Amino acid sequence: MSRFVNEQDYFHGKADCAGVLLVNLGTPDAPDAPSLRRYLQEFLSDPRVVEIPRLVWYPILNLAILPKRPAASAEKYKKIWTEQGSPLLSISRQQQAAIQKELERRFQGPVKVELAMRYGNPSIHDGLLKLKAEGVRRLLILPLYPQYCAATTATSFDATFKELQRWRWMPELRTVTHYHDHPDYIEALTQSLFDYWNKNLRGEVLVMSFHGIPKRNLTLGDPYYCECQKTARLLAENLNLRPHEYRVTFQSRFGKAEWLQPYTDKTLEALPKEGVKSVDVICPGFAADCLETLEEIQLENKEFFLQAGGQHYQYIPALNTNYRHIQMLCDVIQQHTQGWAETSPDWNGQTLQKQAELTQKRAQDQGAT
Repeated sequence: MSRFVNEQDYFHGKADCAGVLLVNLGTPDAPDAPSLRRYLQEFLSDPRVVEIPRLVWYPILNLAILPKRPAASAEKYKKIWTEQGSPLLSISRQQQAAIQKELERRFQGPVKVELAMRYGNPSIHDGLLKLKAEGVRRLLILPLYPQYCAATTATSFDATFKELQRWRWMPELRTVTHYHDHPDYIEALTQSLFDYWNKNLRGEVLVMSFHGIPKRNLTLGDPYYCECQKTARLLAENLNLRPHEYRVTFQSRFGKAEWLQPYTDKTLEALPKEGVKSVDVICPGFAADCLETLEEIQLENKEFFLQAGGQHYQYIPALNTNYRHIQMLCDVIQQHTQGWAETSPDWNGQTLQKQAELTQKRAQDQGAT
């Protein structure tokens, strides 16, 4: 048996097309302990996520974390689970459909968009096989992380490359590493804030909360912290915010090691003591709302702020399926697919069909079945 994924369904003259694989972090299949155990085991076993020697980390993971954490995490997921299932998966599927529709309008030739999660389902393996079945020969990988981080962006590429190593016929491949300072991304964030403030009372301070990583990763060369700071600076400039009107913080720390600071929860606990009674919180590192935004920021951190003496707390949703967000992501895709046949204004489906038929006839004349 071959170790490669073969082209058993290939025939000469088969039409090919461009493809886009959207990748996000992942979600459990259900808000229960067994599902969370499977998800966390896959997630926390990734050496990109936890850079501790395996001989040291695996006993901690299997003996201390996995016996207890899944049940606690399941209770948090139950607070945000919807009739459509995981919010992250539901929103991501809506993004996929919107991007597919917009790219069909922009591209002259055929394009297929698939969704994959780095951990859990739908998997990168399944997403790539769907694109392969559609005849994708030119493939763009777009991790939905505005800021590059080895623990998110790079591991998405790792899983993609590992899967493609099994293919006999690999597609032309391009990747998007980040879009943290893309003008349209900053504008989409800016307008989402203006839209929200036009309908709601504006807080005294805007807290921009990004997902945290160990501080050690910064010193080892991960650009994530710097890209978060640049996103925040550009957004503040667009909003004409003065330094005292916004804070840049980091959330979701795990373990005892020092992570990027200042911490979001500690900042929200301290602001009322500084006389700040109302805050708005936005998470510019998340393309779609998920556990970290809907439970940790919208619910848990709100309690920290109110218990510390704050009076008014607002979480401003992620860009999700916001029209400007979808347009921006399609702009990024177009920029990274320049030169592909499907994006050319000269693309002619009828001409290509005739060429395919001619190719098929020539192959048959030479003995192909």
